Amino acid sequence: MSPSNRRPAARFASHGFPLAWAGLAWAIAAFGQSANPPASAAAPAVTESKPAAAADTKPAAKTLIDYFLPTPIQGGTLSKEAWGAPGVLPRDPKNGLEDATAKQYNYWDGQIIKGPDGKYHLFASRWDAAKGHNGGWQGSVAVQAVSDNLYGPYIEKGMLWPDDQGGKGHNVTALVMSDGTYAVVISETRPGTVFTSKSLDGPWTQLGTITVAPPSRASNYSMMVRPDGGYEIVPRSGQILIIKDNILGPYKVMGASVYPKTDTDGTPLRNLEDPVVWFSGGRYHITVNNWSTRKAYHLTSKDGITDWTFQGLAYDPTKDFVRYTDGTVNHWNNMERPGVYIENGHVVAFTFAVIDVPKAADRTNDGHGSKVIVIPFDGAAMDRDAEKASSAAPPAPTPAPTASSTSAVAPATSPASAR
Repeated sequence: MSPSNRRPAARFASHGFPLAWAGLAWAIAAFGQSANPPASAAAPAVTESKPAAAADTKPAAKTLIDYFLPTPIQGGTLSKEAWGAPGVLPRDPKNGLEDATAKQYNYWDGQIIKGPDGKYHLFASRWDAAKGHNGGWQGSVAVQAVSDNLYGPYIEKGMLWPDDQGGKGHNVTALVMSDGTYAVVISETRPGTVFTSKSLDGPWTQLGTITVAPPSRASNYSMMVRPDGGYEIVPRSGQILIIKDNILGPYKVMGASVYPKTDTDGTPLRNLEDPVVWFSGGRYHITVNNWSTRKAYHLTSKDGITDWTFQGLAYDPTKDFVRYTDGTVNHWNNMERPGVYIENGHVVAFTFAVIDVPKAADRTNDGHGSKVIVIPFDGAAMDRDAEKASSAAPPAPTPAPTASSTSAVAPATSPASAR
């Protein structure tokens, strides 16, 4: 996620891991998941990643935003008395995770793991609501909340590691590692710190810090376990980071950013952040948010490294896609830090960190705030439609080998330019 008054020329080189190149002023101004893919065939050979084709790639008739489903109302009826700007009322305060008073905590991030007990565990961050949004996130702590229902309500159970720097942690994501151990990754305020536990109920122990070789600009990490058991990270920079068997790395940088350079109409795409990467339907997927326009985009790849294809719009808070089963629509001002929840190999829900007003407008006890929402998603239909479209497409011609195509490509050796 991105702060409200960001100047591109002054952007620091890391919003997450590490902050060594950052200017303190930019770091204070800025802040920014992942589901486990099903086991399948081994991943393809690691080669350099390539930017997604955009202007010359026509997206499918339907894009990711078309697969969001109406949200069931957990409270029975929607509330007009809940906190929030008119655009988010009436709404369901029992969806996701929130402070019903908007006076104690602001919540952000959000990644769900279903436990062996059948309960849903949501990992998030929170801070003092009295400090507002832009003034408070630097004091975030990592927390866990639990629900009997995927959509909520989630009841916070407290800080994950209260005795380690007072629970400090922001840009929280979580995953099940390839050995079955649970991991929580922090990519703001404690760059690249990984905590692990054998149980979703803790205790959580600091495992170490993620390393990348050669060094790469890092922020807003989204992490997943690949089908072969290795790990893949997509940071704010849009580079692909790969390691075979150690969550801490050192990760190999697979090339330049894979993000598209332009929208389908030729409009340049800048200020991209908050990626989430996952595997479903035999493909790797990324959604990435444009913080200045508040729109997000969808990319796919067969191997998760090369040939990323731009699939068009992922979500847009100005569109009528956040809706309830009774037809009521909510328009949150910002929808960021997405997470995916996967069942049976397909995405069935997205989480979003949302705020009802511009971030700078969230102040002390003003009836505004941020929370985590959970929206159902028809990932099975999206994956099925993508497979049909792929089967109907004519095979691409095989290019003749060249000296450059048969030689190894060196990974990037310098950080990506600031966005």
